[in-house]
Amino acid sequence: MTTVLLLGESEELTAAFRRLGVTVRTAPAGAAEVRGLVEKHGADIVVPLTEDIDVDALEALEASGVTVAPSARGCALTVTRDRLRRTANEELGLPTTAYRFADTREEFTAAVEELGLPCIVKPATFGSGHAVVRTEADLAGAWQGDRVMVERFVDFDHELTMLAVRSVDPATGRLATWFCEPLGHTHREGALVAAWQPMEVNPRALENARSMTARITNALGGRGLFTVEMFVAGEDVYFSAVTPRPHRIGAVTLCTQRFSQWDLHARAILGLPIDTTLISPGACAPLTGPPGTADLAAALAVPESDVRLYDGTAGVALATAETVDTARERVAQMASTIG
Repeated sequence: MTTVLLLGESEELTAAFRRLGVTVRTAPAGAAEVRGLVEKHGADIVVPLTEDIDVDALEALEASGVTVAPSARGCALTVTRDRLRRTANEELGLPTTAYRFADTREEFTAAVEELGLPCIVKPATFGSGHAVVRTEADLAGAWQGDRVMVERFVDFDHELTMLAVRSVDPATGRLATWFCEPLGHTHREGALVAAWQPMEVNPRALENARSMTARITNALGGRGLFTVEMFVAGEDVYFSAVTPRPHRIGAVTLCTQRFSQWDLHARAILGLPIDTTLISPGACAPLTGPPGTADLAAALAVPESDVRLYDGTAGVALATAETVDTARERVAQMASTIG
């Protein structure tokens, strides 16, 4: 029986592997001595679930014959924004917004002056949250003393996320890539407010988005599900970020697809056939806290609704409908009910 070691916790991914007969072991995301954990649990596959990992240890494991999913290279390239941007923009030639990295307040000020206002300030190491600097008065609060990426603000039409799955094509026995229907989402102060699927996208922009997704995921390598975030302006698409694993934006696939993003990640890692069929338009919204019984009942009274609650995190509200707009209205009603 195959044994998978998860570096980090995911109830959905754990369940997805177990449904496929896989033994799952879990270790803290930043656990030291990963090799010792692999030997202790007899793990065949190591699956990192966060950027807080020892990349050198993963590369050593992979060199010794242990599978790192999707790949040690993919994890290494996505630990920091500067390394990922160099790969995407300078090596692969993917369109990105103009950006600069800053280690000091002086470099930060110079970057803002060069790129102009407004601009976006993000931690150089991947994590949630960012600051929008619109005026000179915003500068002081945006610099927190750690290395940051300053990014020119793009007047884009909308954000877009593509989920790509790399697995073995049973027809050829070779690696191939499957795409889920595009996902739309909104953020407020860097935090996800809602996501929905499918996202209506200009056909030419969607073609560009799929090409961009294929190129960056091929560069990361390995098998698994990848989350690629980008901005769309007309037919133009700008690369923003890639995560070599399921993402909170993709939680909407719990209600929209035949197999969720976690199911697809597990199947791809194991080299199993992939099915990205969309079964219904839908939307999701992260919950800010565990609901009371009355609030939960009210939320689930919304047509075609569901709620997933997890230990240690608040969970997510889900809703489907005949149209994306109706699904978004339903999930917004659920989120406001639960709080």
